[in-house]
Amino acid sequence: MNNIIFGPIHSRRFGKSLGVDLSPGLKQCNFDCLYCELAPAPTMDAYVDVVSVEEISTAIQKALKENKDIDFITLTANGEPTLYPYLGELIDEINTFKGDTKTLILTNAANLDDVKIQDALCKLDEVKLSLDCATQKCLQKLDRSHGGIDVENIKAGMLAFKSKYNGPVIIEILIVKTLNDSKEEIGKINDFLLKLNPTRIDISSIDRPPAYAVQAVGYEELLNISHLFDSSLPVYIASRKKADMKASRYNDKEILDTLDKRPLTQEDIEALFDKYSQNRVQNLLRKDKIKLVSTNGVEFYKKV
Repeated sequence: MNNIIFGPIHSRRFGKSLGVDLSPGLKQCNFDCLYCELAPAPTMDAYVDVVSVEEISTAIQKALKENKDIDFITLTANGEPTLYPYLGELIDEINTFKGDTKTLILTNAANLDDVKIQDALCKLDEVKLSLDCATQKCLQKLDRSHGGIDVENIKAGMLAFKSKYNGPVIIEILIVKTLNDSKEEIGKINDFLLKLNPTRIDISSIDRPPAYAVQAVGYEELLNISHLFDSSLPVYIASRKKADMKASRYNDKEILDTLDKRPLTQEDIEALFDKYSQNRVQNLLRKDKIKLVSTNGVEFYKKV
């Protein structure tokens, strides 16, 4: 099936990524997120349409022969990839031929309290987990989770997985206006992430047409939300939609105070600071007042 493979996609964070769809025939997911770009579908707790490990493996090997410089093989799905019943066996098979190419999965983490799923994901080079909500009410309203899925079990599964996994754990939070952007909800996510201590936290908002009538938040709002997280957490604003906010002028003290509250990427610096202030940033870098820190493919300016 040709539609198992999509891409390669060029990503600043993951380089040249080869997408692998474990559910190419239809949407099979235990969430029906309001912001999903796929058409609404009933949630499920198991795949009803299953592609064989051999078919997926053959498609990946063929794509790797055609594309010699792939950085990541990214396991995803028209839905949730951890619902694929032979996930562990598939990852074992990929590991026999992937060579130096890294493996990554994009999952909503709803099955991560299952030890079998934890063990399968431990065989991957990197793992990206979604965490839009830290409360059950939010999970049911925004992610519209399948019956029986409990947010506390998701959190417990994340903590158990993180304790046994040696690779980078990246958290993805998608912010939707009025649904998970309150100080209370962000505060609860923050409290949990302080326990989890992930490698990086990506916050973003809707940038594709959603299945339901929900609204994105802009870059400026994402920036304000990023300030609600503890400054020790490596929060990266991953939204591609930079707001039409006007860049401001900052003096050295204001730059240092800003970076003390929240490390910023070059994209953030360009959005927030005018040219005069950007030159000051570079001057502070030369004076070792600030430093560049790389966090799993993303560089942050941080106060020393």
